[in-house]
Amino acid sequence: MTIATRNEWEQRAARLSPATQAFIDGEYRDAASGATFECISPIDGRVLGQIASCDEADADLAVRSARQVFEAGTWSRRAPAERKAVLLGLAALMEEHAEELALLETLDMGKPISDALTVDIPGAARAIRWYGEAIDKVYDEIAATAHDQLGLVTREPIGVVAAIVPWNFPLLMACWKLGPALAAGNSVILKPSEKSPLTAIRLAQLALEAGLPKGVLNVLPGLGHTAGKALALHMDVDTLVFTGSTRIAKQLMVYAGQSNMKRVWLEAGGKSPHIVFADAPDLKAAAEAAASAIAFNQGEVCTAGSRLLIERSIKDRFMPLLVEALGQWQPGHPLDPATRVGALVDNQQLETVLGYIQAGHDQGAALVCGGQRVMEDSGGVFVQPTIFDGVDNAMTIAQEEIFGPVLSVITFDTPDEAIQIANDSPFGLAAGVWTADLSRAHLTAKALCAGSVWVNQYDGGDMTAPFGGFKQSGNGRDKSLHALDKYTELKATWIKL
Repeated sequence: MTIATRNEWEQRAARLSPATQAFIDGEYRDAASGATFECISPIDGRVLGQIASCDEADADLAVRSARQVFEAGTWSRRAPAERKAVLLGLAALMEEHAEELALLETLDMGKPISDALTVDIPGAARAIRWYGEAIDKVYDEIAATAHDQLGLVTREPIGVVAAIVPWNFPLLMACWKLGPALAAGNSVILKPSEKSPLTAIRLAQLALEAGLPKGVLNVLPGLGHTAGKALALHMDVDTLVFTGSTRIAKQLMVYAGQSNMKRVWLEAGGKSPHIVFADAPDLKAAAEAAASAIAFNQGEVCTAGSRLLIERSIKDRFMPLLVEALGQWQPGHPLDPATRVGALVDNQQLETVLGYIQAGHDQGAALVCGGQRVMEDSGGVFVQPTIFDGVDNAMTIAQEEIFGPVLSVITFDTPDEAIQIANDSPFGLAAGVWTADLSRAHLTAKALCAGSVWVNQYDGGDMTAPFGGFKQSGNGRDKSLHALDKYTELKATWIKL
């Protein structure tokens, strides 16, 4: 793929006029209150638009629209093969508009344009296409019964789904949820993060063009404590799905209990251990993976390998390789195709990351490299990827999710100690293991409290593998056929013959 130059991207950005309204019942509209909030690019501080700031009144309109079309059966009772055709059409439109969507994503949240164009947008379209292709190949069941009984086990769409998605992979995380939810026949209200609403708002129009009936997909931009809370408390939302922080995930569970006991599926925080044993097959490859695991997407990744556990006997050999590898991940202008590390999402996140870096200093960790804000004269929000050595797993930087490019290096002596340190966390989203010993790989993977374990790589997998966490990293799974469990009800029908 040939990617445009920085100058060409900047020219396109200057001409861009993104949609900024809510999308309810098949049309763009202002928030009922008329309220808006500024969408500010972290690249240079420019205002990208005034976004409709939705609240309870808008949530009511969106839910009513979603409920009406669901009950009418326009989508929910359409043949799976027909739903498939629409979703495949949507995926094709996303690919056709890939450059536009990538530019929106980069301007909105600061990620490198090369990542937006080669990772985020293709991955989002792939998720829609995968579930479109899958839905007419998922069969129901017949129970094992006596000869004069017939037991049917059928999946039915659950109804109205509210999807609250994060700002780090705005379109990709949305489509991980939209793919199975729409394929199963549900109506969806998508609430994007207020920090990155632009691609979700644009996607709504593409879905309508692809043939999705009005009201099946509504997009409700707004603040978490207004639009998000209104959806979480709404008595006519059947399922709430969320990706974001553990703190907000816990609050959403409370809201579900306070309202209608809606199903709540949560993909929350992480503090993933990345374990390098002395018998790792390729220390250079492990170092490069460790650098990527903390610097990719500016470290704003729930699965970021933010705790690097190195066996003591190889540490002196490994650390120079790590520092060299991380040196290839330095901040640059996000519209430059050569940039690997872009801007943090906003000034609030910058202060959070810098606060954790200061905590590392204060608690006695040794700064190896990075740790500074850079490119401040650009008006943007950039910080150097950072390594702390001599980290104790009880330190704040080893226990709390930073959501920035800050790596804690922890030393261990035995496999049992590595597993103990790795599991000494409230989170359990992902983990990495480097070893040439097949038995050790399997035994360590079994012992780790994590929803995903990657061996001799980091961040492996595709749409065929489920994704989600243990412990306070959440429940339920995105991706794979297992995701359909979140968006369907199982019904048992027992017939006397």
